[in-house]
Amino acid sequence: MMLIASIVSISAVALAYQLTLPQISSAFQLVGDGTGTYDVATNAVVLAAVLILFTTLVNAFGVKLMARINTAGVFIELIATVVLIVLLAAHITRGPQVVMETNGTGAGHGAGYLGAFLVASLASAYVMYGFDTASSLGEECLDPSRNAPRAIIRAIVASFVLGGLILLLALMSVSSLNGEKLSTDGLQYIVLDVLGPTAGKAMLWCVLIAVTVCALAVHTAAIRLAFAMARDNNLPASSLLARVSPRFQTPVLPTVIIGVLALSILVVNIRQPQIFTVVTSIGIIMIYLAYLGVTAPMLVARLRGQWRPAGDGKFSLGRWGLLVNVVAVVWGAGMTIDLIWPRASVYNATAPYHWYLRWGAVLFVAVIAGGGFAYYWFVQRHRTGVLAEHRLEAADPEKDAV
Repeated sequence: MMLIASIVSISAVALAYQLTLPQISSAFQLVGDGTGTYDVATNAVVLAAVLILFTTLVNAFGVKLMARINTAGVFIELIATVVLIVLLAAHITRGPQVVMETNGTGAGHGAGYLGAFLVASLASAYVMYGFDTASSLGEECLDPSRNAPRAIIRAIVASFVLGGLILLLALMSVSSLNGEKLSTDGLQYIVLDVLGPTAGKAMLWCVLIAVTVCALAVHTAAIRLAFAMARDNNLPASSLLARVSPRFQTPVLPTVIIGVLALSILVVNIRQPQIFTVVTSIGIIMIYLAYLGVTAPMLVARLRGQWRPAGDGKFSLGRWGLLVNVVAVVWGAGMTIDLIWPRASVYNATAPYHWYLRWGAVLFVAVIAGGGFAYYWFVQRHRTGVLAEHRLEAADPEKDAV
């Protein structure tokens, strides 16, 4: 589930190029002028394909190249985020009470502000995930059992603080809360509206870098996950997928296959204006299901008294473990149900209307879950085991003595 979710997420992240590049310059609207029925969706696929090709090549050519690009990108992203926060703060036109205003949009809806808050809270479902990338790359860092969990916590805290400030200051500084493109172009529209074309487009280039680094990181994590599964003989053709190129020191075949699969998801949706919501939601739903595949059994083990916290100074939640575990399961289940619910307003809000778009998430997840379980039960469970070429050889007493 996590591997498929990661592949879908590569496509979903890559689609964000369409939300940024055409706003930097109309030259990036390669298909039509953006007003045609399929112009935006088709152009999004073209731009996303270029990004996926880039992440595939970088990951195939070596760990060091990927690490350098990722490090430089994250550094630029953090600096740009702080600069954007300062610039938005310098242009505020209203107070923080703006977060409590609905401007009458809740008229006719019984839930009132609570309903608006619950709708807005879906943003966190699309943002506060994916930090497992730190653990996917755990084998490539020092002392992962201690450092990977702390890296995840730092990433979540940084996203909460910096992302929260950007959202708050964006609402406080945008010229009008009823802007024509506010609900469609989002933050990119606000940046251009508040900062003007010059500074605004400079910030959008930084957004582009952030999207690129994100896609690269997701692709890298998917490769590491596929390699680890293949090494344990848990994928078809595992012996091929678990090979590391002696020249590039990377598993090239999984890199290419994952890139091709991510491109295939885009090609299937090339003339679907609903592609953004459907693909993004499916990726996130499957990731939450993968999380539940860990947190739910973990909670059962805790309740049965079978859970043993890590010792020797390794990371542990201690007495907070049970509470955090319960919240994690409730949150994961709630977000999964909320995101997968086949609402027309989410999955097929505009024409053309098709039943498979509305039920797309349910069908995709059902096919992956059902097909995956059938493959495991009838084929894979009889093969699971570390491949011979990857087994840690038993120590030779005579050699050790020498």
